[in-house]
Amino acid sequence: MPLLLPSPKQKRSSPEDPDEYRLTLFEHLEELRDRIVRSIVAVVVGTIAGWFLQPTVYAAIEGMAYEAIRAALKTKKVEFHIVFHSATDPFMLKMRLAVLIGLVMVVPFLIVQIWGFVAPGLKPSERRPFKLLAPYSMLLFFIGAGFCWMIMPKALTWFVSYFDDFQGTVLNQEAGTMTFFVLKMVAAFGIGFQLPLVVYGLALAGLLTGEALMQNWRQAATGIFVAAMVITPSNDLFSMLAMAIPLVVLFGISVVAVRFLEKKRGKLAKTDDYTID
Repeated sequence: MPLLLPSPKQKRSSPEDPDEYRLTLFEHLEELRDRIVRSIVAVVVGTIAGWFLQPTVYAAIEGMAYEAIRAALKTKKVEFHIVFHSATDPFMLKMRLAVLIGLVMVVPFLIVQIWGFVAPGLKPSERRPFKLLAPYSMLLFFIGAGFCWMIMPKALTWFVSYFDDFQGTVLNQEAGTMTFFVLKMVAAFGIGFQLPLVVYGLALAGLLTGEALMQNWRQAATGIFVAAMVITPSNDLFSMLAMAIPLVVLFGISVVAVRFLEKKRGKLAKTDDYTID
């Protein structure tokens, strides 16, 4: 009996119809393997680039943070030193930052790889929301990250204000700590600012309505404050309010957008009914 091999992938006459071809399990695994290998290579290349970019990134973030801290400590009689606790710490810090910078650089490529693997199995109507929302997702991420960067000096000044209760103390800040703290905060704000797209996407899928959002706005506001408390890495009141208040405003904008979407759908439905009659 001849050995049965997986049939070769049939070429699609139109990329808009995923039903025109089916991949065998073996071919799915091959494609997944290829995309994983490409992603790993991209991360390695990004890490190498991050190794050389690390001094610039470190100087920019630590410079912003320590300038705010030093300015706030001037009148508090608190000594301030940046320290390492081990001879291996400088190398490990440089390596961690290089990997992090590399990951940030290749995130768009990784998203393309994921989308390239998933998209062929989706119908045009299922792909359309992703294509529409993806650019706005990036825009909202950068808005959230930029907002966090602007308020970070004020946040650090607020933290340092509590040294008034501990006169004569010394602040030995470990090198790199503020860099990772700022990066975590920037990422948290960027992710948090995705709320309008989440709400709009659920409405686009028919899972949320403007009326339901209006009726449950108190619960939504409470959930936003709880989520802000969980997402912010420092879990302090200042950071929570700095994230929660803009998110509540964005939630309000989301409700308006959902109501607009419903009105647009209503007009289209009336037009279709009129055409059919």
